[in-house]
Amino acid sequence: MQTMRQTNGTSWFEGYQSAGWDEMVAANGSIRPHYEEVASRLAELTPADIQRRHRLADLTMRQQGITFTVYGRDQGVERIMPFDPMPRIVPADEWEKVERGLKQRIRALNLFVHDVYHGRKILKDRIVPADLVLGCTSYRREMVGIQVPSDIYIHICGTDLIRDPSGEYLVLEDNGRTPSGVSYVLKNRQVMKQVFAPLFGDNIIRPVDDYPARLLSMLRHVAPGGIEDPTIAVLTPGLYNSAYFEHSFLARQMGVELVEGRDLVVENGYVHARTTSGLKRIDVLYRRVDDMFLDPLTFNSSSILGVPGLMGCYRGGRVNLANGIGTGVADDKGIYPFVPDMIRYYLAEDPILRNVETYRPTLPSHRQHVLANLHKLVVKAVDGSGGYGMLIGPASTAEEREAFARKIEANPRGYVAQPTICLSQHPTFVDGALSGRHVDLRPFILYGEDIHVLPGGLTRVALRQGSLVVNSSQGGGSKDTWVLA
Repeated sequence: MQTMRQTNGTSWFEGYQSAGWDEMVAANGSIRPHYEEVASRLAELTPADIQRRHRLADLTMRQQGITFTVYGRDQGVERIMPFDPMPRIVPADEWEKVERGLKQRIRALNLFVHDVYHGRKILKDRIVPADLVLGCTSYRREMVGIQVPSDIYIHICGTDLIRDPSGEYLVLEDNGRTPSGVSYVLKNRQVMKQVFAPLFGDNIIRPVDDYPARLLSMLRHVAPGGIEDPTIAVLTPGLYNSAYFEHSFLARQMGVELVEGRDLVVENGYVHARTTSGLKRIDVLYRRVDDMFLDPLTFNSSSILGVPGLMGCYRGGRVNLANGIGTGVADDKGIYPFVPDMIRYYLAEDPILRNVETYRPTLPSHRQHVLANLHKLVVKAVDGSGGYGMLIGPASTAEEREAFARKIEANPRGYVAQPTICLSQHPTFVDGALSGRHVDLRPFILYGEDIHVLPGGLTRVALRQGSLVVNSSQGGGSKDTWVLA
């Protein structure tokens, strides 16, 4: 059994508590084989070394403006994403299965979105209830019949994975509208190389820094037909959006314009950017603005974030949007339980990655079970995100459970419930020592000429002891994720 000892002879894992599935430490206390190189390198560092390097990492992120915005906090809105230097490592054979499962999933989700807005065969065959889809808050009737390049709607997807106590990867949810977090993947790797280089040792790790080039290549591929050299831009809601750092970072890395709605205008049926030398036509918008704010002439008439007339250009095939409008029908949490059925229906394959068991309160038997077991379940709003609008039963009060019971009874379609799964844990530096904290994983998938899964993705870590909420908006941090070659 390999242990981790510092140069002064004391163990890094003295008092370490392993629970459920630990990514690094096996049940017998030994270090898993794919972590042994990091373990030996870590043994050469003292707590003072780690703390000094950790402070330098935080300073680097602060100086580079690697921040996100938290809404509704009196103490200030802009924060640094907490970074933990203990990397998460995924061996090549594990990743191969995850990658195949994610590619399978995004193919099925795209076929579903196309079907919903065209033939609706899956609804007619009653594989997915029609009222569930057509009543979805993200269903856009304006998209019915619209053809998009290559029939691709979800060009960028962030799919959240967890591991259950047996170590199996499960899909927790899909994010197919405006998924965020990839900039932290790239920056975490950069900071690790700068500040924690000794931990890499002799590991051969698959790179992630080619993501912006792959993103740009995908965006160019999905431009409207007949355009040899398309002009790309990133559409942001602006400086005060929670993911503005990411918007500006990706635009800069791709070498394209970062624009707001006020920078764009529709002229002669095309979208143009206002520049100092006149109007410049835009062919593809990587949009980070929600559907309802994209075009005040079609959706929310009070929106100042969008572009009047954009929908007409999109409908006419004179501009393409990534991701497409209306993709929210595929990542609605009420639709999520049916993704395995979509895979079987469209691809005639068994799902490679399983879903988490999910209860749908629209079914009387499910609703009865959920209401009777709120103290055991996690309840989520179907259109919620960022960790908001959730009830974690075991950590809730009687008053909170009663409030959620009333919400579920009043709007069964608005909620789903899942068993409280003990997420896998990972050694995390807390006050100069290693302690287990729960983690999930958000890989990012690009769908263009082919499908590319970024090796690793964003490992989010719940920094509060025992917490299962990993979202940065709820106090979570992140780790660099290494996929071994």
